[in-house]
Amino acid sequence: MKRRLPRPSELTPLVKFKTPEFNARKRRLAQALTIWDLRAIAMRRTPKAPFDYTEGAAEAEISLARARQAFEDIEFNPGILRDVSEVDTSSIVLGGPTALPFGIAPTGFTRLMQTEGEIAGASAAGAAGIPFSLSTLGSTTIEDVKSANPLGRNWFQLYMWKDREQSMKLVERAAAVGFDTLLVTVDVPVAGARLRDKRNGFSIPPQLTMATVLNAATRPAWWFNFLTTDPLTFATFEQWSGTVGEFLDAMFDPTMTFDDLTFIKEQWPGKLVVKGVQNLDDAKKLANMGVDGITLSNHGGRQLDRAPIPFHLLPSVVREVGRDIEVHIDTGIMSGADIVAAIALGATFTLIGRAYLYGLMAGGREGVDRTIEILAGQISRTMKLLGVKNLEELTPRHVTQLRRLVPIPIADV
Repeated sequence: MKRRLPRPSELTPLVKFKTPEFNARKRRLAQALTIWDLRAIAMRRTPKAPFDYTEGAAEAEISLARARQAFEDIEFNPGILRDVSEVDTSSIVLGGPTALPFGIAPTGFTRLMQTEGEIAGASAAGAAGIPFSLSTLGSTTIEDVKSANPLGRNWFQLYMWKDREQSMKLVERAAAVGFDTLLVTVDVPVAGARLRDKRNGFSIPPQLTMATVLNAATRPAWWFNFLTTDPLTFATFEQWSGTVGEFLDAMFDPTMTFDDLTFIKEQWPGKLVVKGVQNLDDAKKLANMGVDGITLSNHGGRQLDRAPIPFHLLPSVVREVGRDIEVHIDTGIMSGADIVAAIALGATFTLIGRAYLYGLMAGGREGVDRTIEILAGQISRTMKLLGVKNLEELTPRHVTQLRRLVPIPIADV
C-alpha cells in the first residue's frame, strides 16, 4: 500500500475547531442532552432543601420510582418505509392549540428553586406554544403570569381551601385575566409525608441554620439571586411560619366532595380538568358529571406512597371514558419517548413538573427553554423512528407495556 503525507488543503475540511462559548450558562445548558443531564446541573447549583423539595416524594418514594420504571418498561413497535421527513407534533387540547403534546404542570413555591420562577416557565411556554399551569401555591401572582405570557395559554390549578370564599376569589381572578382552563386537584385532603422536607427543616419562609448557610455557601449564584431579588412571597397568602407540610394540612379541606366539584364547575366559565384521578370508577363518575378532562396522576408520588401508577392505569381509563372526556397524564415523565408512549396509549396530553423544574434550577428561563427543546427533539425523533407523521397516527399498537408488578388475584372467600 502506497503512503504519502496529507496535504494541508485535504486536512482543512476535516479539522474544524468549535467556536468557544464564553457565556457559562449557555455553555452548561448546551452540554445537557437529556432531562437527567439538567437534573445533574440543577443538583450542583441548588441548595439541598429546595432541590430535595423538587426531587423528593412521599415516605419511601416508591410511587415515584414505580412511575418512572413504568415508562422504562415499554417496548416500542416501529413501522418502516414511511415518509417521515416531516412530523407534526401539534394538536388541539381542551379546545385550543398546542405545539407539543405536553405542557408545564403546576408547581408550588417555584421561585424558591430559582428566582425567575413562574415568570420563566410562563414565558418559555408561551414562546414554545404550549400551556403553562400556575399553582394555587405559586410564588407569582395570576396577573403577573398573564403579563409574562399574554398571548399564550394559561391554566390555573386550584386547591380547595377550608376558606371556600378565598378559593373562589382566586378562580374569579384567573377567569378575569383570561386563563382558559381550571385544574382542580383532588388528591390532597391532607399533605403526604414528605420526609426529605422534614429532615431538611424546609419551612415557609426559609429558616436559616448553620447547615443551611454552609450548604448554600457552595452555591453562590443561587444565594446571590435569592438575596438580591424581590423577597419570596406567595400569591395566595401573606405569611406562614411553619413547615410546608404543616401549611398544607392547615390549608387543604379534607371534607371536599363531588358536590363541591359541581359547585366549582358552575362558577368556572372555561374548561375544567380534574387532576389526581387514580382509579377507573372515579374516572367514570367524573365523565358522567361532564367535566372536560381528567389528569391521571398520583401527584408525582408526593401524596400516597404505593399509589397506582398512572401510566399503567391509562389504557383502561381511555378505553372506558376516552370518547367522552380528554384523558391527560403526569408523574414519572423524564423524556420525549415517555410522552410519545403516553399519547400512543390514548392520552390526549401530558404535563411535566420535575423536568421543568430541573431546567429552571439549571438555568432559569434559558434552562426551561432547554427542557422544552430536549423533549421536543426526543418526541420528533421517536415519532420518526416509529414511522408516524403526526400524533393522530400513534396508536396502542406502537407500544407494549412490559409489567414487572402483576396483581395477585383476590382469593374467593
